[in-house]
Amino acid sequence: MQEFRVQTSMDDIPAGPAQADIWRPHVTVASVVADGGRFLMVEEVIRGEHRFNQPAGHLDPAETLLEAARRETLEETGWDIELDCLIGVQQWHSPVHDSHIVRFAFAGRPLRHHPDRPLDQGIQRALWLTYEEIAALGDRLRSPLVLTTLHDWLAGQRFPLTALRSLLPARGG
Repeated sequence: MQEFRVQTSMDDIPAGPAQADIWRPHVTVASVVADGGRFLMVEEVIRGEHRFNQPAGHLDPAETLLEAARRETLEETGWDIELDCLIGVQQWHSPVHDSHIVRFAFAGRPLRHHPDRPLDQGIQRALWLTYEEIAALGDRLRSPLVLTTLHDWLAGQRFPLTALRSLLPARGG
């Protein structure tokens, strides 16, 4: 039987193209937080226009996808959440930013609100809306990913969080 060596370091990988030459999508996370038929949303100002989105944002260096989803929800809404499942992974091209997005969408439930916590820059407010109210926002939604994610959640699409595995070193604190 042939021995298989697990690579634990990138040092053994031959150098490839220069970093600037490698195309990379933006990796983002979003959280669907439901409570009694309403969903946690944010109203934000994007290029001078008010838009609505699930709590969402970019993955930070050395951060797991789960950590990013919890952090973004707290920073944008003031809510601590517990993640229950992965709804899905979506790929989209943003014509506004001319960038490709790979979005990991999670579902969670609210745990604790910090009403005095300042919200991220650009976030006007966090609010709870029904599906009908969200759908009625139409072009005021940040992207088509907002309704796509809600439709997937409402259809019962759920994947266990164990489907995602991080091999990053554990972070303290």
